[in-house]
Amino acid sequence: MRIHVAIATTGRPDVLCKVVDRFRHQTRPADGIVVVGAAPEDIAGLDRLAQPPQQAVVSPKKGLCAQRNVALSLLRGQTDAVVFFDDDFLVAHDFLQRLEQLFEGDPDLVGLTGWLIADGAQTGALTYEEAEAMLDAGPNGAPRPDKPDERTSWLYGCNMAFRMSACEDLSFDENLPLYSWQEDVDFTEQLARRGHMLRTSAITGIHMGTRGGRTSGLKLGYSQVANIVYLRRKGTIGAAHGWTLMAKNVAANLAKSIRPEDTIDRRGRLKGNIRAFGDVLRGKADPLRILDL
Repeated sequence: MRIHVAIATTGRPDVLCKVVDRFRHQTRPADGIVVVGAAPEDIAGLDRLAQPPQQAVVSPKKGLCAQRNVALSLLRGQTDAVVFFDDDFLVAHDFLQRLEQLFEGDPDLVGLTGWLIADGAQTGALTYEEAEAMLDAGPNGAPRPDKPDERTSWLYGCNMAFRMSACEDLSFDENLPLYSWQEDVDFTEQLARRGHMLRTSAITGIHMGTRGGRTSGLKLGYSQVANIVYLRRKGTIGAAHGWTLMAKNVAANLAKSIRPEDTIDRRGRLKGNIRAFGDVLRGKADPLRILDL
């Protein structure tokens, strides 16, 4: 089985280089690594690594969906499985080995995502050094998350693997621009119709939740509402999942806008939420409107 790694990146070259360099320690090496930046400076330094990625290119269009589509176009017909990682995700050293075993053991398995040891996007950003020390603790690394394997209809975008034969004709929806809020759910809900998908602790790592390179608070806040409405109309996010996610984010922005965290623009996000709700009421809500905000 041929397994390739794909990473879309924006504005984090220092962290990216450390993340990519770590892949040379995989117990089962990747058959190739593709990195897609939004600008030349996004991929600066990769050529100086001990084992540079096979391809490091700049997308003609900025945005997570557009950049991931560039990676898919480069890999179609060249691999049997692709694993998309965020540019701030640290992998356990046996990630690709375990992934290969799972795919080869179940021909109907079309997608995989790992339970995480830690997720800085939820608990507060971690530095690379903090995440590495946590992940590599002990002679055999950190203990696996105490979570059961479970079937799932969507995969977490920071670490998601696809069987290429099941998604040759799929692409990420570029109507979800820039940070592409919930693009992982949109893509993998469609993939789930072609087989089954698994969330498992066999593959794991740490999502640092690095703050640099993110979209503005106003734009992200708009996306937190408009993208959910768009995906509900499209039929690629469940009602309970979509509305609950929207409600939680709006509630968090409202509650924390009084005393916002230093690293999160809660007031900007809340303004974006309010503007999106106004557009929903006027029938004008569109994920692409963030390009004009």
